[in-house]
Amino acid sequence: MTFPVIAKEFRGGELENTHQGIICVLNEKKEIVYEKGNAEHSTFYRSAMKPIQAIPIFTTNVIEKYNLSNREAALFTASQRGEEYHQDALESLMKKLQLSEEMLVCNKSYPLNEEPKQTYIWEHKPPRRLLHNCSGKHLGFLAYSRERGYGIDRYTELNHPLQQEVLHLVADLSETPFDQINTAVDGCGVPVHGVPLKNMAISFLKFVVPELNKDLKTADAVKKIGNVMNQHPEIVASHNFICTALLEDNNIIAKGGAQGVYCLALKKEKISIALKVLSGSELVWPVIVAELLKDLNYSNTDTIDRLLEIRSNSIRNDNGKIVGETKVFL
Repeated sequence: MTFPVIAKEFRGGELENTHQGIICVLNEKKEIVYEKGNAEHSTFYRSAMKPIQAIPIFTTNVIEKYNLSNREAALFTASQRGEEYHQDALESLMKKLQLSEEMLVCNKSYPLNEEPKQTYIWEHKPPRRLLHNCSGKHLGFLAYSRERGYGIDRYTELNHPLQQEVLHLVADLSETPFDQINTAVDGCGVPVHGVPLKNMAISFLKFVVPELNKDLKTADAVKKIGNVMNQHPEIVASHNFICTALLEDNNIIAKGGAQGVYCLALKKEKISIALKVLSGSELVWPVIVAELLKDLNYSNTDTIDRLLEIRSNSIRNDNGKIVGETKVFL
């Protein structure tokens, strides 16, 4: 199978990188209004699945029971990057939930962002499970499993009741038959599911058009999830990152995943977008998404400007000098 080119990077006028990919844009009727490549191509959600994985805990009273702030609850959806504000929120969340770090299956890690990582190593601190990119999601899994009496020692296994609930939610939100869902293991050790890119876009559409969810508890949960993500976008990713730049716009729900997967949806317009950069690059996300929003005549130009502040069409060297450009092909 061949895939179309969606972006090229030039340095000094010479082609340096070519990024093939797939893009799918849906309207509120789940109809494709724009397609680049084959939107039926199966794609793993990776961390773009986190808002769906958070639905179970948002159907409980755990947030109220343990007096969690919205900032702490946002960690259930987050790919946190180890900034001090992430560390503080994670410590508080773990303490309130009365969970221990040893319960987490995710690997011990240093902060992902360079500045807190350097500080952490300079202070001779050891890596921690709590600093793993997915630790907030795992704390949510543990709290939900305990609340439902499922047991927590095998919470990452596909046959665990929690993971079966997540699988059913993926099927329901994406409207994908079970026999068409691909399942593997994500980087943090939990099951990750793959669906056609169009169906991935359908699942994100249901976060901005909650009434499309047939189950009322799910519809209520996606509203709550969208609210905490918009209220604390820096928790979901970090400053100078695409998820944060998009979530600062209350009209947008967005989440990216490893290996080039990105999903977002617009509330007022009732439009969803799913894309996959087949090179796995995340660097071209801001430029591609900015161009898509421009093509959709998106009214909030501040959001587009924020994206291009992270990564513009101009490629700069370490001294800030323009040395090349990125061209997007829609």
